[in-house]
Amino acid sequence: MTNPCTICVAITGSLPTKANNSAVPISVSEQVESTHEAFEAGAAIVHAHVRNDDETPSSDAEKFARLKEGLEKHCPGMIIQFSTGGRSGAGQARGAMLPLRPDMASLSVGSNNFPTRVYETPPDLVDWLATEMLAHDVKPEIEAFDLSHILKAKEMADKGQLAGTPYVQFVMGVENAMPVDREVFDFYIKTVHRLFGPDAPWCAAGICQHQLTLNEWAIAAGGHVRTGLEDNVRLDRDRLAPSNAALVRRAVEICHKNERPVATWAEARAMLGLRRHEEA
Repeated sequence: MTNPCTICVAITGSLPTKANNSAVPISVSEQVESTHEAFEAGAAIVHAHVRNDDETPSSDAEKFARLKEGLEKHCPGMIIQFSTGGRSGAGQARGAMLPLRPDMASLSVGSNNFPTRVYETPPDLVDWLATEMLAHDVKPEIEAFDLSHILKAKEMADKGQLAGTPYVQFVMGVENAMPVDREVFDFYIKTVHRLFGPDAPWCAAGICQHQLTLNEWAIAAGGHVRTGLEDNVRLDRDRLAPSNAALVRRAVEICHKNERPVATWAEARAMLGLRRHEEA
């Protein structure tokens, strides 16, 4: 297997705090430093949230602007992906950063249960976020917490709401949502290839202790992977992850074990059909 594997590092998220792991980057300067280390370790995509000073989640476009500026300076060429997730804000505030024209943004195309709440993304908000992404040339990463979300992405692509081939990420292991199930995982891959073509790229993310499992499954199956402190603050049961870069390096080791090269940022941009670095 020779197709390069793109590694996405989810650096912060909305939930982990320094009380969980002191390595979680909260301030913009910490996020830039942590991402730079992960970039040098092999990550081609950074999935980014921003936080308030008290570590609570935020949708502040000004913070996103400062983060984007720092990432472009210190991680040149790296694909910048902003989160429009529901834990960071409500309604159209979730897409307030899209006019900044990041390379990508996460797009949940439906609702589902989370551990203690409904992760709500109503149809009118899905349509608005997709419209904003088209308007600002931002490629969505479809976050599939359920099989129906992959089918919804196909419907949206057919309607012209998504540009190019959708990039679908399977999210597995969230409590009360899709558990980690190998037969479901394999069916997700089959469904993506049936709907979008045999060469359609896809990614997988495993939450908490399932991160390593999904890294191994996805890399062995020819997909791409997400890792990072947003999803998992530990290396194993007994050890906290010392950095985002440490989790990226573990994914790199799995790539080597499966004889897959790690995609450079340039290869990842080409695979996803993104703007060239000098145009970003």
